[in-house]
Amino acid sequence: MNAVAPADVREAGVPVSERGASPRKVIISYGFWLFLLSDIIVFSAFFAAYAVLAGRDAGGPRGAQLFDRAHVLAETGCLLFSSFACAMMSVATELRRRALMVLCAVATFALGAAFLALELGEFGAMLARGAVPQRSAFLSAFFALVGLHGLHVAAGLAWLVVMLAQVFSLGWRPMVLCRLACFGLFWHALDIVWIGVFTIVYLGAR
Repeated sequence: MNAVAPADVREAGVPVSERGASPRKVIISYGFWLFLLSDIIVFSAFFAAYAVLAGRDAGGPRGAQLFDRAHVLAETGCLLFSSFACAMMSVATELRRRALMVLCAVATFALGAAFLALELGEFGAMLARGAVPQRSAFLSAFFALVGLHGLHVAAGLAWLVVMLAQVFSLGWRPMVLCRLACFGLFWHALDIVWIGVFTIVYLGAR
């Protein structure tokens, strides 16, 4: 009769999703942290460019004349609540409650989509007033920074849809759980970046 190693005894009867992280999962997590840090560096460069160019309006409209702070507060509220819904989605995932996870994911998507719609509406109103990116260095830096964040939000929404499809098709596999955790980190990072945008770009508008 073959002897059973203690590790095999501990693993016997334990669902795969509840076991320790596999080497592949750890590698994916480290790789994602590197991606996230590199993305933060990119945003830092865009923030630095905006800080340098914010006062160069070339005689055109300035931020204080263009920004509707009530509109921006609505955007911020949507993104903050979507981040809260995303946190609840992570809790539901830990509890393996798929119905609750899906509900929170839908709320995250709906609020993220509302944020994106409000931002596109803001861009449309500015363009209609002639505040186009080529009008001044300030507007170029503004559209570059805020637009970059908006593209990340759009990519996050697409990612969330893919993750929902994987939860339904693959279940709570370690690969799926790792990807959901990565999405949560990505979404919360976007929330932090937006706080920087809100503070530096909108509250600091002159």
